[in-house]
Amino acid sequence: MTLAASVVMVAVMIGVSSPAAVAQETSARQRIGLVQYLQASYAGIKRDLVAAAEKMPDAGYGFKPSQMDAARTYGAVIAHAADGMFAACARAKDVPNPVPDVEKRLSGKAEIVKALVQSIALCDEAFSALTDRSAEEYVRQGPVEIPRGAVLIGVLAHNAEMYGISTVYLRARNLVPPGSERP
Repeated sequence: MTLAASVVMVAVMIGVSSPAAVAQETSARQRIGLVQYLQASYAGIKRDLVAAAEKMPDAGYGFKPSQMDAARTYGAVIAHAADGMFAACARAKDVPNPVPDVEKRLSGKAEIVKALVQSIALCDEAFSALTDRSAEEYVRQGPVEIPRGAVLIGVLAHNAEMYGISTVYLRARNLVPPGSERP
């Protein structure tokens, strides 16, 4: 099976199960490499994050679950996810961040969702270009250099965190999170 066919198969499987379940279910049939696994995991989390961003009504983008100053609004949570993807995927591609400070500049649903989709487009390029070799190449992150693959693992971790936070906000507004709607 070609690498492309493997990635497509894994991506389809991600649509119905988690990355960990995919690895367990397919281990007897084939081996899934680290890069394929990262790409499939990214496909799943970006789907959930966009669905969560779209699910909250515009009026809910100003919702905060607490009066604490440090608590973000729902819109700020989604904008923060976009900020993280713009910054990290630009680093992974070794290009300047094309859209900095999304969280500071945007507040309405339409503009935040648009920025989220744009950040995903940048990350799509970074994840689709990833190979076993390029995952081990070093890129600058602040004062140090780290493997490109580590930068993209950070994207997955941060997106999973932001999606998890978004589910609490959605449930607080009596909305079922997208991941809970799937069988």
